[in-house]
Amino acid sequence: MRYICEIQKITEADVLVIGGGPAGFGAAVAAARNGAKTVLIERNSVLGGMATAGLVGPFMTCYDDDCTEQIVKGIFDELCVRTEAKGGAIHPSKIRGMTSYSSYYLRSHEHVTPYQSEILAIVMDEMAKEAGVEVLFHTQLADVITENGRITHAVVLMKEGLEAIRAKCYIDCSGDADAAVKAGVPVRLGEKGSGAMQPASLFFEVDHIDRNAYIAGLEERKKALDDHMGNCYSWMIEEARKNGDWSIDKNEIGMYEQNIPGRWKVNTTRMPHVNATDTRQISAAMVEGRKQVQEVLAFIRKYLPGGKDAQLLQVASVLGVRETRHIKGKYELTAEDILEKKHFEDAICTFAYALDIHHSEGGGVTFTTVNGYYTIPYRCMLPENCKNLLVAGRCISGTSEAAGSYRVMPACMAMGQAAGTAASLAVKEGIAPEKVDVQKLRRILTEQGAVIKE
Repeated sequence: MRYICEIQKITEADVLVIGGGPAGFGAAVAAARNGAKTVLIERNSVLGGMATAGLVGPFMTCYDDDCTEQIVKGIFDELCVRTEAKGGAIHPSKIRGMTSYSSYYLRSHEHVTPYQSEILAIVMDEMAKEAGVEVLFHTQLADVITENGRITHAVVLMKEGLEAIRAKCYIDCSGDADAAVKAGVPVRLGEKGSGAMQPASLFFEVDHIDRNAYIAGLEERKKALDDHMGNCYSWMIEEARKNGDWSIDKNEIGMYEQNIPGRWKVNTTRMPHVNATDTRQISAAMVEGRKQVQEVLAFIRKYLPGGKDAQLLQVASVLGVRETRHIKGKYELTAEDILEKKHFEDAICTFAYALDIHHSEGGGVTFTTVNGYYTIPYRCMLPENCKNLLVAGRCISGTSEAAGSYRVMPACMAMGQAAGTAASLAVKEGIAPEKVDVQKLRRILTEQGAVIKE
């Protein structure tokens, strides 16, 4: 079937950011603050992506693996400080591992950031508005128009119908490399292009748990716990499974207390073999996720100390997706690069979260700590064959194993800040992003609070 439509309205911008999750938020604020007329499109009704619509939390560690130095700052730290000032978060400098805020995990869970998603969203709105970003909610990328290896227009679907946005530079922060794919950038789906991807989850929040009773049992066993697995009463899962009360393909409970005592974000549901670039698979996973939420809630009420009166507060409105596409870029970051802490002269941010790989089969996790920190090179955000496109977030050029670390939200926001800053430089100088002076970019980033370790 052929369908022809004449688009009546064209919006002009210097920079168009596609996706308003942590990467897109960082990109849009950075681009606008550095002088670019910036438009951000977001398919949901809120900025923050996984952090808000997805209810994912806390922010994983923004410190080095030794827990001595905060290595993600800039826009990310400003967001944390401002959310804390509104009573909606606790700054990561004040949080230690093996506590209720870290779900009694230790490795890579020192200095996480507990927050309330609804307050975080308000602060994101404020920061975007102050920077001069035009935010368009309920706006979905439909297609891009390319010419001579450049995107000339992004076609977006709005309530009014189709509109075209013509920008000088585009930043794909969709998480799934949606704009990159439509522009003809080569991508790999899942591990080595096999289509095998880490499982999806659906977060939810609960309260009315007797906090003292819940924590007392964990503190009693604290010395016997290891530093990552089997925590938060996960040892009760086997009992529940034998009793027919647990059918989920996962062997641990993740319950992260927010800055309101007794209010928890729960990360326990598990939907393997979901291709989140396929609408029908996403739809089926959401149905299964909501079903599993009720099973986990029943488990909390029956098995967890202090949990008998637990109440369901809210369920995420979007699926928690760990992995889909990885673009083919100027450089592919590997797990070996991360573990060897390879030096990159074009590094644009620093990170240290573990290689956290959730198995599609068997409900387990492979968790490999970094032992220090690593950097992400600018080239990972430069797609192979589209001259005016940058990509930031979990779909940058990297292997599936490497993405197990940099897919988490502080890293995505740091990449977004770098991409937005680079885009503003490219626009000012009338050059392609790949021609940007990386040392100048690095200097601006550090002047604006980012941390780039050598």
